[in-house]
Amino acid sequence: MTNTVSTSRSAAAPDDATIPLFSRDSGPSLVEQIVRYLAGRIDDRLLRGGTRLPSIRQFADLYGVSRFTVVEAYDRLVASGHLESRRGSGFYVRERASLLANAAAAPAEAVNSQMDVVWLVRNMFRQLPPQKMPGSGLLPAEWLDADLVANGLRALSRQNPALLLQYGSPQGFLPLRQQLQLKLAELEIAATPEQIVTTSGVTQALDLVARQFLQPGDTVFVDDPAWFLMFGSFATLGARVIGIPRAADGPDVAKLAELAALHRPKLFVTNSVLHNPTSGSLSSAKAFRILKIAEQYDFYIVEDDIYCDMHPGSAVQPATRIAALDQLQRVIYLGGFSKTLAASLRVGFIAASAELARTLADRKILSALTSSEIGERVVYKVLSEGHYRKHIERLRVQLDRARERTLRQLERLRLDVTGSAPAGMFIWVDTRRDTNLLTEQAMAEGWLLAPGSLFSPHQLPSTRMRLNVAALSDPGIWRFLEQALSRS
Repeated sequence: MTNTVSTSRSAAAPDDATIPLFSRDSGPSLVEQIVRYLAGRIDDRLLRGGTRLPSIRQFADLYGVSRFTVVEAYDRLVASGHLESRRGSGFYVRERASLLANAAAAPAEAVNSQMDVVWLVRNMFRQLPPQKMPGSGLLPAEWLDADLVANGLRALSRQNPALLLQYGSPQGFLPLRQQLQLKLAELEIAATPEQIVTTSGVTQALDLVARQFLQPGDTVFVDDPAWFLMFGSFATLGARVIGIPRAADGPDVAKLAELAALHRPKLFVTNSVLHNPTSGSLSSAKAFRILKIAEQYDFYIVEDDIYCDMHPGSAVQPATRIAALDQLQRVIYLGGFSKTLAASLRVGFIAASAELARTLADRKILSALTSSEIGERVVYKVLSEGHYRKHIERLRVQLDRARERTLRQLERLRLDVTGSAPAGMFIWVDTRRDTNLLTEQAMAEGWLLAPGSLFSPHQLPSTRMRLNVAALSDPGIWRFLEQALSRS
């Protein structure tokens, strides 16, 4: 016995194409068998564009399957672009020739010969193995605890499904904000849940703050070097971005005072702890001085503490947070979990004065309504059950070991690692060569480096380079560096 599917453009009745009986034995489900078979025939052009398939009822009767099975199979084929549904007429094989022609006509993406922030970010999202990207800003997936996230998701799936279908609270999932209150208290920052706003990562947090304070022509100060992504973000708002030279123990406070008197900034964005890209941390003396300068010249300090949990504590390296000194009066504190839990969760937060937190929550509504409560509930479960602390302790141990190995290799290559921080995931190495050229050579051989020029708002050539100690396990990168540096 054989079953048939029409290849006629106008008739649903079977004619010249045959299909085997679908098996109900162990193996792929009936839906998957139908989808695979029909998708294969469409891809092989045995079912041409415009061909009308049997109706759901006809297909179910012909092949002895339920109508629900046919509905799901057809829906999957519509979603994959193999079929299209025409209201009142039925399901048809999608015309793919025009799609292929458009794809062929589209120009291939040009190689970006100019290294800029977009270049680095675009290449960080290429599907390269983590060990091929020593210039990236993330820990490799194998360093993270996938079970923590998976368990959180499973627990969430067992709750009332209606919870997953609604908007969350604009200010954020309340139990998570209560948990963040405890986390901040450990850092000596007093914040009520009403002073905390959750965001889709620190990137959105910084964008909300920038849009609240900056108008075209305003000035914003950043560390120099600093996290590169914000340079372009501020520029799109029409703001002037000015770098404050960064030393091992924090910004040059004399320069900060001088430039603040001259430019009257609205914001100063800085990392107090485990600064990106140097992994240095702010000294207490400089923290007090920065706060005094901000008060004198009336600007807000935005303290980005995304690497907070990688810091081992003051016993190893001083870690003074300006928010702990100011208690969120002039300081806006940002944090998140993309570096330590999962980048895809996109859970960050802002802690500020109660009045400013309400204003930022309103701005969040206007820009994105709410952040994902699903991710926030997962993070809440991870934090509240206590497993996160052990996970962080393991990460710190791994980072310490990786940093020691990396420093030995860099010293073997006679590169300058003077002043390297004793914690964190980055080493800010001086190669004594133009790292733009070194990065071009690396990209040609399949390695992604992060040249120092990208970390300055001026983006001038630099001999510095940021290395992620967690992404240097492949011996090939050391062979490349040794050969490339010997040729320079």
